[in-house]
Amino acid sequence: MPKPKIYVTRKIAQEALDLISEKTEMEVWGGELPPPYETLREKAGTADGLLTLLTDRIDIPLLETAPRLKVISNLAVGYDNIEVTEATRRGIVIGNTPGVLTETTADLAFALLMAAARRIVEADNYTRQGRWRTWGPQTLLGQDIHGASLGIIGLGRIGVEMARRGRGFGMPILYYGPHRKSEALEKDLGAEYLADLKDLLSASDFISVHVPLTPSTEKLIGRAEFQLMKKTAVFINTARGGIVDQEALYEALSSGGIFAAGLDVTDVEPIPPDDPLLRLSNVIITPHIASASFRTRKKMALMAAENLLAGLRGELPPNCVNPEAFKNPTKDI
Repeated sequence: MPKPKIYVTRKIAQEALDLISEKTEMEVWGGELPPPYETLREKAGTADGLLTLLTDRIDIPLLETAPRLKVISNLAVGYDNIEVTEATRRGIVIGNTPGVLTETTADLAFALLMAAARRIVEADNYTRQGRWRTWGPQTLLGQDIHGASLGIIGLGRIGVEMARRGRGFGMPILYYGPHRKSEALEKDLGAEYLADLKDLLSASDFISVHVPLTPSTEKLIGRAEFQLMKKTAVFINTARGGIVDQEALYEALSSGGIFAAGLDVTDVEPIPPDDPLLRLSNVIITPHIASASFRTRKKMALMAAENLLAGLRGELPPNCVNPEAFKNPTKDI
């Protein structure tokens, strides 16, 4: 029996590639940038499985030309790059990699919080430019972190870990989301639930976003929301760029409406070199590296490989976002 054909859209941890290659006929895109859409669509046309990244657009036209496709394994927690409804209709299971990157992402979010508040990147540039001439009592003043309030939008896995880090700095924790968490978790985190986002925005010294990008969260933070924030507020986003109105963020930062921001995601990605945000000194922008530690990326790759292989075996992937596709396959489409 011939081995199933797999297309992997980027080079990932070798241990995961070895695992896949043992069981499949595997092809890996070797470029640093994602494969062009037409190339991906062509490869999907003869593939039994795809291992993809967030940068790979898996839309309806691609799925229509992929009659053999059984499984799409996304190397990410999110899967907004995939047309899930159509994949489900076609009986194609989708895997993702939740949990394994939770703490690493929270580490990066808190690092951005600290760096933006204390102007670390700005201070490093100041030193490299030869501007450090003496100790100055008014030089590069920033915001205190210890004891300041931390508002978390979305108290999921990553939001919880962000709260734990804030608790270590003696920060009062506020959170907002569609549902209140358990009393036990609130007590453990020292967290207070605010049912109205406006209340969280106006009360928080630091605001960190940890919700998925959905129709209800798209542009959740816009001009009106930034106007509610304190002028001393620091805004952090490691979730998805589309959750924030980027033009409104620029206005808030450039006008002194808020103190600073730290972003690991932008709308669009990569951020264009001429984007006005890049001209500001009070925003730190990293290139979507929240999960970029050696250990975490290896774990993610192995998890994605296991999801892929399970789907090829006709089993429910260990981490499946659309199990209904597995229950009701419609391969006769």
